[in-house]
Amino acid sequence: MAVKIEGIQSGSQAEALGILPGDMLLSINGQEITDVLDYRFLETERVLKLVLSRDGESYTVDLTKPQYREIGLEFETYLMDREHSCRNQCIFCFIDQLPRGMRETLYFKDDDDRLSFLFGNYITLTNIDDREVERILKMHISPINVSVHTMNPELRCTMMHNRFAGEALRHLYRMAEGGCKLNCQIVLCPGINDGAELEFTLEKLYGLGENLLSVACVPVGLTRYREGLYPLKPYTRESAGEVLDILERYGEKFLRERGSRTVYGSDELYLLAGKKLPPVEFYEDFPQIENGVGMLRNLEDEFLWALEDMELPEGPRTVTVPTGECGAAFLDSMLDELRGKCHNLTVNLVPVKNDFFGGSVNVTGLLTGQDIVKQLKSRALGDEVLIASNMLRANEDVFLDDMTLTELGKTLGVPVRKFSCTGEAMLCALLGAEAPTAIGHNPYEQSSWERV
Repeated sequence: MAVKIEGIQSGSQAEALGILPGDMLLSINGQEITDVLDYRFLETERVLKLVLSRDGESYTVDLTKPQYREIGLEFETYLMDREHSCRNQCIFCFIDQLPRGMRETLYFKDDDDRLSFLFGNYITLTNIDDREVERILKMHISPINVSVHTMNPELRCTMMHNRFAGEALRHLYRMAEGGCKLNCQIVLCPGINDGAELEFTLEKLYGLGENLLSVACVPVGLTRYREGLYPLKPYTRESAGEVLDILERYGEKFLRERGSRTVYGSDELYLLAGKKLPPVEFYEDFPQIENGVGMLRNLEDEFLWALEDMELPEGPRTVTVPTGECGAAFLDSMLDELRGKCHNLTVNLVPVKNDFFGGSVNVTGLLTGQDIVKQLKSRALGDEVLIASNMLRANEDVFLDDMTLTELGKTLGVPVRKFSCTGEAMLCALLGAEAPTAIGHNPYEQSSWERV
């Protein structure tokens, strides 16, 4: 496969060797380049022979470089080809529950093993074959994040509406046997893959051995746009508690026998069950924090740590913070620590009902600008409205309904400040202080809605 070179980095070896934009990269050290994984893997060699073509004529370039220095080639897309889309029609898929008229990228279902390794996206294994698994093992690509949902092959076919979904589990076993580290997630649907089926799945995952790094279990998210879809119901306080009993029992088993808890329930499950979130130590190194596992506890720990040394404002200040209904009580309790130290600061935490998606959707990351406006416009908002960055598109100040932060501020008539989702950044925003430098975002917009 030939890959078109779109640009050359200034000062790079590629520039010094006369490689030009528009040239085609054919192979490196005799191996064809199909995508970014091939390119990055082969680029790490010190001695390279590149075969390229220009205007239909092939030519060869030999070079020697430090092992991990880049050659300096740039391509049209990061992956060097198109993203792989999902072949499944999962009964819980969030994308199938979206209303019409949203931006096009939100309707794309990715199922790309390259994005799993590079950016932490989850894959179902139904979109790869044995050859791709061998490439993963050959290149020592690890970890891989896998959407398991169930280890019962027949049930997996039903849940994913794909007759090959059960058979695809062989890839999971092969990767574990080959030394690939695995993070797994389970989207739990009441009465379908919880209870005895969840215990079966956790037993099978235990059998994967030491290469299983973590398992995150999250409750299904249901919007009001489910007409014609598989009948699902949300978790209740009782059923969420029953799930957590299973997860904590297996977590103790992993901890006792393997030295790591491995199995976790999401924060949302604890809040639904009305149970207190576990302490920071419970989550070890927070292996599934991006899946909402320990996110609130970590936020609180960072917040309280930063509060110990933060300089408090001298003058009065009032801010309004919209948040999802799910974690509002926990956050309000956390903010009481700040209120107790800074009496001239008024923090109005406002739980915003998600009318846009409706159903059981109540997390902060799925709030829209229009719902925030609707539920804040009649309030006294103070000096600023503070918006958590997880409500916004990566690297852009745009909500899911395409309202911008600027539009939100104009509509509400007060300044709006965005803060990154760390305890320190949140505290800085509350106090009106300069925020720490934000960590870079995944350049790919979040499209694995099942991770919500």
